Amino acid sequence: MNADVSRIRNIAIVGPYSSGKTTLLESILFLSGATTRQGRIRDGNTVGDSAPEARDRSMGVEVNAASTLYKGVQFNWLDCPGSVELSAETYNALVGVDAAVVVCEPMVDRAIVLAPLFQFLDAWQIPHVLFINKMDRSASPIAEILSVLRPVSSRPLVMHQYPIRQGNSPIGYIDLVSETAYRYHPDAEGDDPIPLPEGLRAEEQAARHEMLETLADYDDRLLEKLLDDIQPSEEEIVLDLQLELGADQIVPVFVGMAEQHLGVRPLLDALLREAPEPQATAVQRGVDMIAEDDRSPIIQVLKTLYANQGGKLSIARVWNGTIEDGVSLGGVRIGGIYRLMGNQQKSLTQAVAGDIVALARLDGVMTGDVLAGDRSIARDELPRAELPAPMFAWAIVPENRSDEVKLTAALGKLVEEDPAVHWEQHGDTHEVILWGQGEIHLNIAIERLRRKYNLPMAPHLPQVPYKETIRKPVNRIHGRYKHQTGGHGQFGDVYLDIQPQPRGAGCDFNQKIVGGVVPKQYIPGVESGVREALDRGPLGFPVVDVAITLTDGSYHSVDSSEQAFKMAAQVAMKAGIPAAGSVLLEPIDRVEIAMPSEFTAKVMQLVTGRRGQLMGYEAKDGWPGWDVMQAYLPHAEMQSLILELRSLTLGVGTFCWQHDHLQEVPDKLADRVLAKSDR
Repeated sequence: MNADVSRIRNIAIVGPYSSGKTTLLESILFLSGATTRQGRIRDGNTVGDSAPEARDRSMGVEVNAASTLYKGVQFNWLDCPGSVELSAETYNALVGVDAAVVVCEPMVDRAIVLAPLFQFLDAWQIPHVLFINKMDRSASPIAEILSVLRPVSSRPLVMHQYPIRQGNSPIGYIDLVSETAYRYHPDAEGDDPIPLPEGLRAEEQAARHEMLETLADYDDRLLEKLLDDIQPSEEEIVLDLQLELGADQIVPVFVGMAEQHLGVRPLLDALLREAPEPQATAVQRGVDMIAEDDRSPIIQVLKTLYANQGGKLSIARVWNGTIEDGVSLGGVRIGGIYRLMGNQQKSLTQAVAGDIVALARLDGVMTGDVLAGDRSIARDELPRAELPAPMFAWAIVPENRSDEVKLTAALGKLVEEDPAVHWEQHGDTHEVILWGQGEIHLNIAIERLRRKYNLPMAPHLPQVPYKETIRKPVNRIHGRYKHQTGGHGQFGDVYLDIQPQPRGAGCDFNQKIVGGVVPKQYIPGVESGVREALDRGPLGFPVVDVAITLTDGSYHSVDSSEQAFKMAAQVAMKAGIPAAGSVLLEPIDRVEIAMPSEFTAKVMQLVTGRRGQLMGYEAKDGWPGWDVMQAYLPHAEMQSLILELRSLTLGVGTFCWQHDHLQEVPDKLADRVLAKSDR
C-alpha cells in the first residue's frame, strides 16, 4: 500500500429490521457535523433508506453509503438493510469494511434473530461491536439482556459500558475502561462526568472484572497482572481492546438511544480508538498476496446501483494503490469517482487505498468482482460473499405486451443491482420466473422494474412443472397419414410399440424395421413426430420415461416423404399414449432446512403437513443451538414454504433445495390439478 490509511475507517451498520440502524447513522452524521439536522424515518428525510422502495416501507432495502469527518478521521459508513430477505445486500457490503456495528433492541425474546449475522461476521473474521439501542424501551437489567445475547454469539460479549438508570429510564453510563460515570447530554460536545453512583459500585466492579478477565484470556501479560492483583492502566486496556477487537476475538458492548443521540458519541470515540485500520483488513483479506507492488491499484465492488436515469454506479473498496478518474482497471475505464451521501454525489479526482467510493460506468463489472490496474486478475481472486439459494418465486408478465422486448435488458440490470435475484425462462412452462428470498424481496424487485424501467408487471405464482407418463405397454399402435392434393400426395404408415421405463430413465426411440418397409430416409421423420408428440401428452404435460419402438409400416414410392411419416407417427402417438394409461407426475425436491433447535418440532410438523417425507435431522455444524433437517417435499408445496418457515422461526429459518425425482401424484390431488389446468 502506498498511502497512509490510518485516517480512514470503513464501518458497516448492521442488525435486524427495526433495530434503529438508519436512526443511528442519522445521529452519527448530525453529531459529527456532516448534516445540519437529524433525519427521521417517519418524515422520509433520512440520508439512509433514501430509495422510494425504502421510503414506502419505512425500512432499508439496499446498502446506503455516507461519509463524515470525525476528529480528523474519514469515516465511511455502509448502512445495510435488516430484513432477512435482503441479507445478501448486507453480506456483500460486509466483505469490504474494516468493522461493523451490530445494532439490536433490548428484547430478550428475539435474541436469536442475530444468530445468522453473528455467524457471518465470525466466519469472515470481521471485527464488530454490539450497540444495544432503544434502551428506554426495556426495563430488563443489562445482565439479563446479555444473558440471552451471549449464547447467540460465538465470540464473548464484553461490556464496554454499564448503564445508569433512574427508575426504568437510562440517564447515563459508566465507562468500564476509565471507570468514569457520565450523564447523557445530547446537546453538548460530550456527556457530563458525574460521580460514580454508590449504589452501582459493586455492579460496576463486577462488570469491569469480567471485562478484564475476558481480555486476559488473550493476553498473558494482563493475566499475570490480574493474578498479582495489579490493576492495568487505561492505556493497556485500550490496547487490548484494539488488538482483540481487530482479531475478532471479542465483541465490545455499548448501550444507548440513537434517536435522542444518547450513547452515540462514546460509540464513535471507541470506533476511533479501537476499530482496525484499513491496512489490517487488506492483509487479512489477502490483498498483499495479489498486489504486484505497493502502487498497484486493486478494487472490489461491494454494491451496484442504477440511478433512475439509467447511470450505473459501483460502490467499491479500494484495497490497494490509488485510482484516478478516467484510468482503466482490468480493461474497464472508470467514468467518474464519487463520495456518496445517500443519494447525493460529490465528485472526486482520486481515491486512495483504504477508501470506499462510488465508481461510474464500470460496464460488465458485477458485485463482488475484483479489478486491478496494470494486469488482469481473476475477478474472484479475492473472497466474495456466497449468494443465498433462491427460496421464493413469481412468474412475471409485463402488463403491456409490447414491453416484452425490454424485459430481458431490465432484468439484467435488476440482477446487477441485486445478485440475490435470479430469473429464468422455464423450459416446460415457458414462464419468466423471478427467484428471490421471499415475498418482500420480490415485491421490491417488481417495484424497481416499474419505477426505474417503466415496466409494470403482473406477477403470479409459477405453474408447477408437472409431467406425465404411462402405466402399461401397448403394442402395434397404428398411425397412418394420407393426404391427396392436386399433385403428389402425402403417405406415411407406421406401427409403434410404446412401453413405460423406470423413473428418470428418459424417453428413448428405437426402430426394428426389417425388409425396408419404412425406408431409412423416413425414419428420422418418425422420430421427430414421436418426440414432438411427447412435448404434450393427453393430460396436457410433457411425457417422460417412455420407450417408443418403430416396428413396422409401409410407404408409397411417389407420395411418401419424411414429413408424411412424421405426421403418421403423431397420429400413432395420439392414440397410443392414452391407451397406455396416462398418469400425472410431480417434481419432488430434496430440501435441507436450518432452524434453531427450539423450533425443530414445529418445522417437522410443517414439513409433514405439506406431504413431506422426513429423512432425519442433526445438529448444524458450527451453529450451537441449531439443527439442520433433510426431507423430500413436493415442489407444489414449496411455493410458500419460506413464508411459513420464517413465521415459525422468528424469521431466521432457511432452506436450500434441488430437484430430486418425479413421483406419481395421488389420485384425488391429480383430479384437482387437472381440473384447474388450462392446458
